[in-house]
Amino acid sequence: PVPVADKRLMDVKLGELGSWLGGRDFTPNGIIAAVRRGHDRYYNKYINVKRGGIGGITMLLVGYVAISYLWEYDHISKKTYYSSMFCLCL
Repeated sequence: PVPVADKRLMDVKLGELGSWLGGRDFTPNGIIAAVRRGHDRYYNKYINVKRGGIGGITMLLVGYVAISYLWEYDHISKKTYYSSMFCLCL
């Protein structure tokens, strides 16, 4: 069994929350160390990615297509509307 003070917040049960908070280091150095650990975890997970795959490229292409469509949608719809109105007038 792992001591309550060594558990992560997501692993702590509601009844253990008080003892878990009591085991935290709330000194300025402890808070700075916690922020540094959080930054390191975020950096290693999202920024410093060791391996790439097709998922990232696919998300990039889908985003590009969606943004391009949104930028051009106003022009496309006006052009189609005016073209159809022009055809109805003839």
